[in-house]
Parts: sequence; structure tokens; C-alpha cells
Amino acid sequence: MPKKQIPIDTIVDLRRRLEQLPPRSPSRRVLVQEIAQLYGISEDTVYRTLREVNVVRPVRRVDCDVPRVIPKAGLERYCEIIAAIKIRTSNRKGRHLSTVQAIRLLEEDGINTPDGHVTVPVGLLKPTTVNRYLNKWGYDRDTLLRQPPAVRFQAEQSNQCWHFDLSPSDLKHVKAPAFLEPGRGHPLLMLYSVVDDRSGAAYQEYHGVYGEDVEAALRFMFAAMSPKKETDFPFQGIPQMLYMDNGPIAKSLVFQKVMGYLGIEVRTHLPNGKDGRRVTARSKGKVERPFRTVKEMHETLYHLHEPETEAEANAWLMKFLLHYNSRPHRSEPHSRMEDWVSNLPSNGIRQMCNWERFCTFARSPERRKVGIDARVTVEGVAYEVEPDLAGETVVLWWGLFDNELYVEHGERRYGPFLPVDGPIPLHRYRSFKKTRTQKRADRIESLAKQLSLPNSVIGKGNPPDFGSSTTLLKVQPFVDPNPFQELTFSTVIAAKLAIADYLARPLAKLTPEQMAYINAVLVSTLNKQEVMKQIRDFFHPLSGTSHVE
Repeated sequence: MPKKQIPIDTIVDLRRRLEQLPPRSPSRRVLVQEIAQLYGISEDTVYRTLREVNVVRPVRRVDCDVPRVIPKAGLERYCEIIAAIKIRTSNRKGRHLSTVQAIRLLEEDGINTPDGHVTVPVGLLKPTTVNRYLNKWGYDRDTLLRQPPAVRFQAEQSNQCWHFDLSPSDLKHVKAPAFLEPGRGHPLLMLYSVVDDRSGAAYQEYHGVYGEDVEAALRFMFAAMSPKKETDFPFQGIPQMLYMDNGPIAKSLVFQKVMGYLGIEVRTHLPNGKDGRRVTARSKGKVERPFRTVKEMHETLYHLHEPETEAEANAWLMKFLLHYNSRPHRSEPHSRMEDWVSNLPSNGIRQMCNWERFCTFARSPERRKVGIDARVTVEGVAYEVEPDLAGETVVLWWGLFDNELYVEHGERRYGPFLPVDGPIPLHRYRSFKKTRTQKRADRIESLAKQLSLPNSVIGKGNPPDFGSSTTLLKVQPFVDPNPFQELTFSTVIAAKLAIADYLARPLAKLTPEQMAYINAVLVSTLNKQEVMKQIRDFFHPLSGTSHVE
């Protein structure tokens, strides 16, 4: 007859119920009697079953993962040193000193640490043991070089932050490029892109360039910030911040200057290795993702029909961008363009200037010395600057999109200057009008010839002290910085010089009534267009006669 046994779950439940009662409670025996009657066994059997402790047998030994030859603290110290040796000897391709060679180095020569010179007895450390504890305690290379968690950010409003980047197109080049440089072959077709951080709305263009060209980048930025011809593409405005990588465009002084004039803060991610183990460019995914989408969904169709020119490729790309920006937002229940429109700033977008005004901002600096004839020649093109700058070392500001030249000397800027013809013919020689510096030098020379000392001063050691002196979108109007003062005259004297040059006669030969009118105009405004318009209307009206006879 088989022995009756109580199920284990019943014993566990009975033990739990007994632990809740006091040690001498009569209810304890009542519970035991109930179990005995239920299973048809005696009370002694129930008590004997309760006394049998169900011991859980471990699957590992008690001394598992405990070093036997060396204490745990000592082995962990050696593992730290070996892991540090591997990190110190690593190169960019991931090659480093092996565990066997690190142990040999510690055994034969030892290594200097902040706590002193450390050597290991020969045969104490085994490569398999060290490798096992390196992986177990987290000293392996993969764990030590693991990237910290990424921190994702998102702008609160549209146009608060734009991501800018460029990527080579899979098309490589078009059959009929816009320009060709001799000896350099076809320019590479580059895909320029800006993406709004808040909405994810993107704008892209193709440009054929030889490398990362700053001029093409400025043209693209102007197109991105200007209103578009397509009514379904309201993406425009000057952003508050531009986030980009540390490429040649971000390092260009011209690009930085133009963005500064427009009030755009340019931020670049830290170079690799400047923030510990963190890869600093991980947030570029917001601008890299549209590149992949365009290349997989749009440029793959070029195998069926390839564009002939950049203009045709940009026209096709604009149609795809309309489809791309109409796709759902990354987290909101609406499209990217709807998110951009609904999250515009309360005071409206910042309006972009026209192309002519933008051209005056894009200027490249170059330090040159002006010739004795007050001219500067570059690639056969001569510019005649202020006579006062002859022989001086100045900073030339060349226009990237126009042929005007500005000159900076000290804290003052001169210009604009346009290209001039060749040398003056022999029998038509003309001299420059004396400048303020020349007049001052003549006055000082005249004064120097008249200076003399009294006889009482001759022979004294101390010279006299003469002293010293020292969609209907709300738009904000464009704020013009006017860095080169080409819109207004700097002073009243400069305005009068321009008026005299326009009239082709000295102002001293004008009548008092005419001079009074000129002074009244200059008191009211120094704007070049307004001043010259009023002077033109006054001296050359439609009838051809002056207001003042």
C-alpha cells in the first residue's frame, strides 16, 4: 500500500498560515487536525512533514567565480591595469595589445602607475583566467568604449533651429552642367539640404560644385530663406540658429560673416574626441534621414529617366519635396508642413532681404598692399581706391556675387570701388586731388619750417612739457545691418563730395540759395537714394532748368 503524502503546495500554505499565529495558539493544532483529516493521515505525520525543510540545492559551487590562486582584490587590480594597457595602446582601427602580451609586459618589465611600479610574478596570471574576469567584471573593450545614452532635443517653434548639411548625389553629375573649369572634369552634383528641427520640413537643391563650395552654400541658403514660387510650399524665413558640422563651409569667414549680418547663430557639433567617448554628431540624423529618403525614393527613378541639367533636376526634386513634406510628422498627428505652419513664432517669421542686398553681405577678405598709384590689381582687373590709401596695407573685401570692392583700413571702410580702365594716356595726365592726410602733412611741414627755440632754452637738460591729448504669414520687416555703408552717407562731408561729383562742379560756385537747399536736404536725411533724388529733381527737373536762377 503506497504511503500517503501531502502535496507540497498544501504544506507551503499550511506553513504560511501557522506563521501568522502565535507559538502557543490553540488554533495551530486545529489547522493541523484539519489537514490530517483531509488527507486521512495522523497529526504526527503532518508535524513530521512540516519539520522536513525543503532545501534548494544550488547548481553551482559555493566558491564559484572566486579566484583561488590570488585574492579577488588583487586580481581585480591586475585586470584594471591590463584593461588600461589595452585602451592606451589602441589605434583608430581598434588594434591594441593582446592579453598575452600585456601579461608578458607586466611579468618582464612591469609598468608605472600612479600608485607606483607594478610587476606580476611569472606564471601567476593565466590569459584564459584574465579574459574571463575581464568580461565578467566589465573591463572588456566593448564595455569600456560603449557610448553613453544619447540626449535628443527638439525646438519649441518653427524656424528656431535649422539643420544644414550636404551629401553627394547618387547621380554624380548631369550631362549639361552649368559651368566647367578647365582640367577638372565635370563638377560633382551635390545635394544641399536644410531641415527644420521642430517640424522636420525639408528644403533641398542640387548644385554642381568642386568640393564643399561656400558660394554655392550661400546661394542655397538664400533660396531656402526666400519665398518659393510654389504656393503649397510656404517654407521660408530667417532661422534663429543654424546647426551644422565642422566642414569647410562652417569654417569659412565669409559664411560666418553673412550669417552674422542676417542675425543667424551658427553652431557646430564638437569634433570627435572632444567629449570623451561620446560621438558628438549623433543629432545630425534629422538632416541625414531626408538624404536617404530622397536617394531611395526619388533618385532611384533616374535609372529610368535622367535629368539633363541642374534646373531640370531641381524642378523634379521640388515636386518630390512637396510629397515629402506632406507626409506625417515624426510624433504629431499631422503633416510636416502643417506642423511648421502651426508652430510659427507669435511675432511672425523674419523676412529675407532681396538678392541685391544679399550680394553686398557676401564678401571675401584679403590683405593686400595698395600701389603708389592708389590701385589694386587682381587677375588683370584694376581697382582705383582712395588716394589716401596709397602705399598702405589694407583689407580688401571682394564681392562673391558682384564686382564691387570695399577697402578696410584701421577702423574705417571705403567704397564701393568699381573696376577702372588701364593707365592714363601720356598727354592726358591728371593729378589726384590732395587728400586730408596730404593737406595735414603740408600744414605740419609749413609749421615745422617756422618753429624756433629761444636762446634761454639752449643748453638746458629738461625740455619743455607741451602736454598730451587722447501662408498669409506674419512677417517681420528685414533689419538691414548696412555693414559697408552703401545705403547712407557716413558724414555730411561725404554727402557733399558725392553731390559735387554728381554736379561736376565745386559747391563753392553754387549760389547761396542752392547751398541752403543742399544743407536742408542733408539735415533731413543722409540716405543716398533720397539725397540724390532730391538733388536731381532740384537741379535737373523735367523742364531742364534749375529752381534757382
